[in-house]
Formats: sequence, C-alpha cells, structure tokens
Amino acid sequence: MSNASGGNSGNFSGLPTPINDLEIKYTKIFINNEWHDSVCHRKIPVFNPATEEKICDVEEGDKEDIDKAVKAAKRAFQIGSTWRKMDASERGRLLNKLADLIERDRLTLSTMESIDSGKPFLATYMLDLAACIKILRYYAGWADKIQGRTIPVDGNYFTFTKHEPVGVCGQIIPWNFPLLMFAWKIAPSLCCGNTVVIKPAEQTPLTAIYMGALIKEAGFPPGVVNIVPGYGSTAGAAIANHMEIDKVAFTGSTEVGKLIQQAAGMSNLKRVTLELGGKSPNIIFADTDLDYAVEQAHHGLFFNQGQCCVAGSRIFVEELIYDEFVQKSVERAKKRVLGNPLVPGVDQGPQIDKQQYEKILELIESGKKEGAKLECGGASWGDKGFFIQPTVFSNVTDEMRIAKEEIFGPVQQIMKFKTVDEVIRRANNTHYGLVAGVFTKDINKAFTLASALQAGSIWINCYNAVTPQSPFGGYKMSGNGRELGEYGLEEYTEIKTVTIRIPEKNS
Repeated sequence: MSNASGGNSGNFSGLPTPINDLEIKYTKIFINNEWHDSVCHRKIPVFNPATEEKICDVEEGDKEDIDKAVKAAKRAFQIGSTWRKMDASERGRLLNKLADLIERDRLTLSTMESIDSGKPFLATYMLDLAACIKILRYYAGWADKIQGRTIPVDGNYFTFTKHEPVGVCGQIIPWNFPLLMFAWKIAPSLCCGNTVVIKPAEQTPLTAIYMGALIKEAGFPPGVVNIVPGYGSTAGAAIANHMEIDKVAFTGSTEVGKLIQQAAGMSNLKRVTLELGGKSPNIIFADTDLDYAVEQAHHGLFFNQGQCCVAGSRIFVEELIYDEFVQKSVERAKKRVLGNPLVPGVDQGPQIDKQQYEKILELIESGKKEGAKLECGGASWGDKGFFIQPTVFSNVTDEMRIAKEEIFGPVQQIMKFKTVDEVIRRANNTHYGLVAGVFTKDINKAFTLASALQAGSIWINCYNAVTPQSPFGGYKMSGNGRELGEYGLEEYTEIKTVTIRIPEKNS
C-alpha cells in the first residue's frame, strides 16, 4: 500500500483544504448556553491518533456536572418555558439555522474532526459534514408535521391522539463518527420538542463541544442542549442512572449497551434506544458484476479505517468465483494509501487509540494461528500513530474469532459458500443483526435473502446505503429501536390519548 505521510502526486486542485494550525477555542462543559469548568476540576487529555501528540485538554464532566446539565434541561422543558411555548415551525427554523452554521464552519469542523479522530480530511468534509447538514435539514422539515389521529370508538365519545415530547433525553455518542452521531441524536429529539444532555466520547469530544457555540449562536434557548464531555464509567453511567432523565439513546458497543439498559431498568424505567455492534454478512453470488462487488465489499469493510458498526466483515463468496474475488480484493487492498489524514489522497488514517490498535492486532494474530490464510497486510504501519495495514484473510471458517468477533478495524475476512440455504444459515448464525449485503443479478435470490436475513437493513447490490429518510437499527444484540427517518421520531414522543364524552342532548 502507498505511503502518503508527506504528500501525494494526484491532482487535488479545487478541492477544500484543511485549516493550518487550527485553534481549539472551546474545551469546557456547555450547560445553559454557557461554558463551565467541571465540578471536579479534572481534565481529559485529547490526542491526535495520527501523531500520538496531545491536542489539548478538555474539562472532565462527572456525576455532579450531569446533575447540573439535567437541571438546566428540565427547566428548559417546563410548561411555560420559551422552548415549550415555541411554535413547532420555529423549532424547524432553528434546526435549519444550525445547519447553516455548520455549512459556514465546515472547514473548521472537518479539520477538527480529522485531527481528533484520524479520519481523512476530504472524506470527513465530503461525507460526514454533508450527512450532518442533511440530517438537520431533514428533521427541521418534520418539526411541524408530527400529527396524531382521530379514532372512531364505541359509545358517544370523541377520541384523538397527540404526540408530545418525552422530556429530558440523555444521549451518549461514540468516537467513530463523532459529529455525525451528534447530529443523529439531537436532530429528531429537538424536532419533537425535547431537551438534551449529550455526552461525546472521551477520545473525540472537540467537534461536539464546538457545536455548543453554534447551538447558542443559532438561537436555541438556554438549557435545550447541554454538552458534557466525560468518561463512560462516570458521566455516561450518571446519564444511564439519572432519575430525572426520561430517555437514553446510546450508540456504541453491545457490552456497554447492556449496562445502560440494566441501569435504566434499575432507576426510573426510562426509555432506551440502543444502536450497537455488528458482524454483518455481505453475500456475493457468482452471477453478480464481480468488479463492482469487489469495490463495494472493499468500501463496505475499509471505510473509516474499518471502524463502522455496519462493516461488511463476513464476506461470503460463492464457490465459483471465490478465488478470483480474493485475488481482486487483495489487489484493491494493496492500493489503499495510508498516511497523514490531512493530506489529499490519503484513503486510510490511524485507528482511534492504542487500545483499539492493540485489540485489532491481537485479532489478526488469532486469525493466523487459527488457520486463516493472510493474503496481505497483517501488521502495523509507520513509526508513529496507530496505523494498521489493510489486511485480507481468505480460507476463513465460521468458528474462527475473526469470523465471530467485531474487529472494528481494517481486516477483511472472505469465506466460501455453495448454496443459498447454506449461506442464509451461516449468515444468520451470529448474535448480531445490524445490516446485511447481497450482490446478485437474480431478483428471486435478492427477495429470498431480503426476507430470510435477520438484520435491520438489507442492502441489495449496494453497501453503506444509509440515508436520513431510511430507518436504521438492529435485530438481536445489535440493539433496539430505530434512528433516522419517520420511524426515528417515534422514539422521541409520547402518545397521549384524549377522550371527550359528547352529550347526547342539548341541555
């Protein structure tokens, strides 16, 4: 694979470029539209995973800071508050204004996200920031269109339903898509009229904290959005256990999701939606366009350094084309360009931190020991930063760790199958059920697999097809509830039934 630590010879004129010597302006806790020091006066060091150098320190929120944020959010949600009295269309206008400000500051946010998370800058600018803006505008359009129903009931009654906001929503976001997940969480919640306490991942808090300044500038009332950076075991646990939080939304690992659901049940039975891990099957039939399927499977695994819950990490290839698919996949992986994520032409940046880096390398070693054939990669890259070579394994069998565990890194596993019934059984033989991919020209196979596969999203002849309009979420241990689309609104409203007795006669 190519080295781009210093530069790349491609023509990138006319494309956006990152900001040199970016100043980090905001490092404090954002509560009630103001910046605060943490109660404990501790700091979280934030590192650049490409260089391992410290970027800055941010305030470390703890239980006491979560309490302050919840009180602010609860005040903002009270009947008679500015936020509760606000017209639904005005909520939509504020979300659109926030999208405008993100567009204005797109270079700043893209540069910050790239430095903080190791994402290639151009991918961040073109994909992550574009998706953030689309999500906010999509839910801005929904704000004044959330409607109840009139219901014909027995007796002399008039019955109707109305959708009301749940209340104070605690939201915990991951490090793999920091800004995008921020938008995924706040947009439907605010659209419905809730207030928010949001905790970004301790590894990647910078863009979330910056969003506090934009939220204030957009004109959201104090207390509507509160941002508390902190660790999962302290600030995150405080959100899950808090008696005054009415709903929790979490994106992250299945292990932590279990703890959050348990804490919610032990506290006030708050609503919980969980978007968790995956070990997604991507099934390639012999009748497909092979080169297209290779490219889609490549991006379905290696996108974002492999740090995607939807990664197509169990690639099942029909026996007739298996060897050719493996050969082409290896050739494609070797073309990936690793290096400084701020440099144009870089495809792959570092993993997020040392812990993830070591976990991925350990799983690669397990694949070698258990008999999978290492086709390329399989080791670290460079002399600094948490880089791992694009890695491809063939001859992978279902019982191997690399075929069962979520690697969350640039490690592609390619397995062989013979029949439709066999691949359905093997694809479903997992605790996860987030997404699945199918590549075939046979419409009958496509519909058969779409019905049989146990996953929240089925992508036919495409991969990573996540859109604001389409609901997203998992089966089994990949979580519960849905985000995005109209279905995502259901998680942020209570349905109230109102029944009025109609007098039978005029008095």
